[in-house]
Amino acid sequence: MFQIDKNQKINVEALMSRLLQRRITRGRFELPYTDEQMRDMLTACVMTEVAYRHQEYRASPEMDSYIEKAAQWLKDGKTFGLLLCGVPGNGKTTLMRAIQTCINMLDLKDDFNRDMGLAIIDAREIARLNKDSYEQFKAYRNRQMLGIDDLGLEPTEVLDYGNILSPVIDLLSYRYNEQLFTVITTNLRPQEIREKYKDRIADRFNEMMTKIIFKNPSYRGQNAQK
Repeated sequence: MFQIDKNQKINVEALMSRLLQRRITRGRFELPYTDEQMRDMLTACVMTEVAYRHQEYRASPEMDSYIEKAAQWLKDGKTFGLLLCGVPGNGKTTLMRAIQTCINMLDLKDDFNRDMGLAIIDAREIARLNKDSYEQFKAYRNRQMLGIDDLGLEPTEVLDYGNILSPVIDLLSYRYNEQLFTVITTNLRPQEIREKYKDRIADRFNEMMTKIIFKNPSYRGQNAQK
């Protein structure tokens, strides 16, 4: 507990400094590579993900720009979240899984020398776990790095023995408060995100997320990345 003389004028900056020392603040995640290195690593990971699905990677200006933006986000760490928006089948999940491959390939460690791998979970599975396996739900909620696929396809509310739960909203609010690294894919447009999750989550997304809007049509049926 701080001892403050009731007759003493408060030095705001000094008090702020002391308060920060008592609270763990998270630095933004960033990787120590050049722009070119980060872009090339992520490109290789995208190509690997496409090949793994027995598809042919076809470079395009659109996909190149998405990779460039994601690589810049990984390198600079200006926000702790990345939101990939667009119609189904246009490469969002491929890019998120490429980010996962890139991060896991680098074998990153936290301050306690623990692995910092990126786990990916479907938004519908988050809703299920919140009701059926709360400990697993908390484990995902607390992960330092988490990817959420297909945000918006899950029920916003879940009924559990008469209690109304909001699993994804609760998870996103927690990760916002803790400033945890989060990658999200969604078929929703930004305005639809606000309509589904209301102003509170939409405004937090604006603060915590770098957005990449996928404007290209679906690759599905074109023998290319999905």
